[in-house]
Amino acid sequence: MPVRNMVEALNEALRLEMKRDKNILIIGEDVGEDGGVFRVTDGLAKEFGNSRVIDSPLAESGIVGTAIGMSLLGLKPVCEIQFEGFIFPAIDQLVNHASRMRNRSRGRFTTPILVRCPIGGGIKALEHHSDSPETYFIHTPGLKVVMPSGPYDAKGLMISALREKDPVIFFEPKKIYRAIKEEVPSEAYAIPIGKANVIKEGRDVTLIAYGAWVKTAKESLEVLKDVSVELIDLRTLSPLDTETIINSVKKTGKCVIVQEAPKTLGLASEIIARINEKALYSLEAPVERVCGFDTIVPLRLHEEYYLPSVAKIVSAVERVLKNAKGN
Repeated sequence: MPVRNMVEALNEALRLEMKRDKNILIIGEDVGEDGGVFRVTDGLAKEFGNSRVIDSPLAESGIVGTAIGMSLLGLKPVCEIQFEGFIFPAIDQLVNHASRMRNRSRGRFTTPILVRCPIGGGIKALEHHSDSPETYFIHTPGLKVVMPSGPYDAKGLMISALREKDPVIFFEPKKIYRAIKEEVPSEAYAIPIGKANVIKEGRDVTLIAYGAWVKTAKESLEVLKDVSVELIDLRTLSPLDTETIINSVKKTGKCVIVQEAPKTLGLASEIIARINEKALYSLEAPVERVCGFDTIVPLRLHEEYYLPSVAKIVSAVERVLKNAKGN
């Protein structure tokens, strides 16, 4: 079986689906001859032509607005936003139009666009190139939000997203674009959107992560060898797989959540709220969060202090175990 990194897996998913469905096209800045800023669309313009891999002006609102119009006429546009900090000019198109079209038309029209967007820090980039704005879109009804944690999941989730009938925001953690290599089948396969992945079962504590930080969470297990950790990769941030989370917390009684985004009103806060609603009496200690700070992401010299780490995760697990009932 071929071994691929995330960039290669995403490229293969796009290629397979463009062969399968002639209505799929790609639009974005430098996606054609240059293959995109991270080369995810490399070679696709040569294979499918400039009518299906379209280099756009530097205008994110125009990219997404054009895609919405295309989707209403039966096409399946894939938008590339070069960095997460550049997605905000398109937020009006996404929040006020793409997300609402099904409801606005009482089901007569949908907007099956897919917006690809690199996300997060870890590559020592400049301002607007290292943020984690996923919560803005998770909060928006009508949008599905996906974030893979490795090449295998990236391909399967991308194929599922390309077959959706409603808009999907597909965040790609740039920290692990080429940092992880996995066996990835050459043929097409789909990973369901809305279903988390229990990577490792355990009985002592539930550890929840997504995106780039699943890799770090796995690494923390090497330090926590004497603790039976149940590790959950969310895969999809909206809709959130509440059932898998609650079932795990009812079993372990303890939970740690890892997110790169700022702490206040992040996805971890929502997960805690759902645990309190559905599994409060199963908790043996308060839920711990390993998050970014409520600050702008620091520049390269201090970035490592902002981001989650093995040490921070291990410390949070040890705290929740110490605080558990009876300890």
